Amino acid sequence: MSQNTFKKKLKEGNAPKAGPKRTLFTWIEEKLDVKGILGEGVPVQFVPPVGFLVLLALIYIFSNHRAESMVRKIEKAQQEVEDLRADVTTLEAEYMQSSMQSEVAKRVAKLEIYELNQPPIKIVVEK
Repeated sequence: MSQNTFKKKLKEGNAPKAGPKRTLFTWIEEKLDVKGILGEGVPVQFVPPVGFLVLLALIYIFSNHRAESMVRKIEKAQQEVEDLRADVTTLEAEYMQSSMQSEVAKRVAKLEIYELNQPPIKIVVEK
């Protein structure tokens, strides 16, 4: 089993660098003077209301995000509906054009089927 030993002293060349590190949080702490406002610690009585406000803020942010996302989806769907409506209108116009008697006559002329120039004759059968 190993035994506890004292740490070896660092040599002079390997000494840790002096001076505190300045991070983002230390800069914020200096600028806001948190210790001057709160003292040495955070009072426990403020934790639940602040937590509740943070929760409300998160809910607000989430609902705004969802609403904007839904608006984007609705706008995309409306654009698709407009495109489909334009396609349907075009197809209906083409169908109406192609089903005209003159157009049908042109297409069946290739099969050597021609339009009658005389009106149809009524056949009467007596019983």
